[in-house]
Amino acid sequence: MTVPSPYAERLSRLPVRRDEVEVGGGTTAYWVYGPEDAETTVIAVHGFRGDHHGLEAVLAFLPEVRVIAPDLPGFGETEPLPDREHDLDAYAGWLTEFAGAVAPGAVILGHSFGSIVTSAAVAGGLKTPRLILVNPIGAPALEGPKGVMTRLAVLYYALGARLPERLGTALLRNRVIVRVMSVTMAKTKDAALRRFIHDQHDTYFSLFSDRDVLRDAFVASVSHDVREFADDIHVPTLLIAAERDDITPIEAERTLATRFDDATLVEIAHVGHLIHYETPAEAAGAIRRFLRIPVERGR
Repeated sequence: MTVPSPYAERLSRLPVRRDEVEVGGGTTAYWVYGPEDAETTVIAVHGFRGDHHGLEAVLAFLPEVRVIAPDLPGFGETEPLPDREHDLDAYAGWLTEFAGAVAPGAVILGHSFGSIVTSAAVAGGLKTPRLILVNPIGAPALEGPKGVMTRLAVLYYALGARLPERLGTALLRNRVIVRVMSVTMAKTKDAALRRFIHDQHDTYFSLFSDRDVLRDAFVASVSHDVREFADDIHVPTLLIAAERDDITPIEAERTLATRFDDATLVEIAHVGHLIHYETPAEAAGAIRRFLRIPVERGR
């Protein structure tokens, strides 16, 4: 990372430690933010191609909460799951085992692809008192406002998987293509913030273990959405949606909210699929209200 984070000062106040745990036959790396004796613990699952760094800006505005942020298998510093396809069942099973190992009964949070993984896990039996979905994938990606872009992405990942390994991996890590993705998703007109967002993607978007894992995870991300699991989720659920999301239009998010037994929908204006970078304070405020955490003076 070469561009300073606009949230660096807040992040510097948070205690953080790195740890590892054996899950699903492999080693999962995770980071613990905030006070160890906090009343509330949240397990936060990042989105496709990213790693735990992507949610740090939101965590910076939740200093009273203990947040456990793992890297998904095959991304960041977490090993791939051995000898199996990295499909949605694999990720949901991994999350259920991870939560049981490090923080049974924690609140579960997922961003983007993480919203699908967390919803599948909770619907499948992962015990949690509350579920938080940020930029939830509330409709098929191929049907969203940027459906054409999604179809191009399908071709891109398919080509990356079929080319000779060295060439295919180079294509999937191509900085120009990563930048196009970043520019497409960013909505802010703040030049400094845009530079930070692009630098985050440049730094962390290509830290996948291999192209097979990346292909599997991409297929899982575009083959499923949260609607599949909403009817089987019976805990209070917070949906933090963006009014300009190119992947799931806000109308679809409003419909999605009606599918849950007990859902709260918070809509954030002037932002797209990067709530976690562009409006983390607003997202954290919604989370604080949902978890009934008072604002501490001086924060």
